[in-house]
Amino acid sequence: MKLARKLTLALVAAIFVVMAAYAYVQTRHEVMLFDVDVQRSRWFGRGTAAAIEEIWQQGGEARAMELLETISSGNPAREMRWVWLDAPVGDPRRPDISDEDRRVLATGGSVTNVREMADGLRRFILVPMSIPGSRPAAVEYSENLEQQRLYLRTSHRGLVVATSAIALICGLIALWLGHWLVGRPVGLLRDKARKIAAGDFSGSLALRQRDEIGELAAEIDAMSDRIREARDKLARETEARTRAVEQLHHADRLATAGQLASGVAHELGTPLNVIAARGKMIAAANAWTDAVRQNGRIITEQAERMSGIIRQLLDLSRQRRPKLGPADLRSIVSRTLDLVSSAATAARVNVIVDGARAPVQVEADQNQLEQALTNLVLNGIQAMPDGGRLTLSIDTAHARPPANVAGPAGQYVVLTVADEGIGIPPENLPHIFEPFFTTREQGTGLGLAITHEIVRACGGSIRVEGTPGGGATFVVELPAAEERASSDRTAPSAA
Repeated sequence: MKLARKLTLALVAAIFVVMAAYAYVQTRHEVMLFDVDVQRSRWFGRGTAAAIEEIWQQGGEARAMELLETISSGNPAREMRWVWLDAPVGDPRRPDISDEDRRVLATGGSVTNVREMADGLRRFILVPMSIPGSRPAAVEYSENLEQQRLYLRTSHRGLVVATSAIALICGLIALWLGHWLVGRPVGLLRDKARKIAAGDFSGSLALRQRDEIGELAAEIDAMSDRIREARDKLARETEARTRAVEQLHHADRLATAGQLASGVAHELGTPLNVIAARGKMIAAANAWTDAVRQNGRIITEQAERMSGIIRQLLDLSRQRRPKLGPADLRSIVSRTLDLVSSAATAARVNVIVDGARAPVQVEADQNQLEQALTNLVLNGIQAMPDGGRLTLSIDTAHARPPANVAGPAGQYVVLTVADEGIGIPPENLPHIFEPFFTTREQGTGLGLAITHEIVRACGGSIRVEGTPGGGATFVVELPAAEERASSDRTAPSAA
């Protein structure tokens, strides 16, 4: 809007300059007309004076005066009279002129002056008479200039009014056009620049102007789109780099776990087997008291638990390639529930399976997938120490795998395991699948990590949703057997 005001002020100033120049030219023209009129009056006075001189010499003074009165009586605005240059003060025939004018008349020159009279502004022209033997005299020709003055005033007033009206109208038009063609689009450009500076690249200017401002708006929109695309690309690359770093850290942890597991298995495997065997012997001997046999059973259970942890470490660290093939997820769920039925009964957990009873084929390693599902079910049972309901549901959906899991978009089988346990705090959700991360006193933190690796190896994905006191839901997405077969057929073969 500031630019529009400046343009408007510049236009109004230009109008005033032009109109002032026009007024100056018009005034000069009127002055020229005034001078021409004065010259014409002088010629008339000189002609009249010459005629009177001639009549004076031929017919006498009375005849000359009669002719002068006849000439002046026809038009009241123009009067002619005979004046004596040597008339005393107070004589009606004495002209009202200065001494300088008298000397000019005495030398034969004419005199012109303008005076304010009772009837208005009048112009007086005095032409000297040269009559032999007569007193120095002159013919005074006077003309009323009120009409000319009124014309000049009206003309000047018209110029002022016209200049003001033109300046006002042109100023308003320029102000409106400046706002519409300059102020408004520049304001939009300013707001767009501020949004871009704040990181908001949404929306476009879409100015319909086919001028430089419209071209600038189009370039800003294009720049905004390019910046948004670059930012999105940078965000994707940053996310991919972050995932790569996390995977490297995860691989490093797995390597460390593998080294630890190998060392532990080598150093503790045989002693643990010996301890477990001796514990079984103590628990089975009849010669010992019940307390001793109970201690033997405890020794055996703890030794077997330690051996199980070592086996889990080895499973996590070994890079075993899954044997992928069609597998009935419904059948795997049934076998898994048969294996954990006793644990569910002991924990007073009611296991419910939702979904169709028809077979659901997925592309996976049956044994590893059964192990992963067992870990999820046991995790849900352990999350409900006071009992509750564990719900497993099977469904299909068209989905795209996460960016850190290679695979095309297509039909996926969705397995959901939901418990009514104590839930998972939000701050623990990012670490739930990390090895050795656990919130339970008896947990090893390896079950969910192994499950995560198995699901990823099968080309699927797993995520968890949970809040404190609201239970937890694990969602596993596995590629359908038909989709995997179709993608294998359309994939290009390696050279």
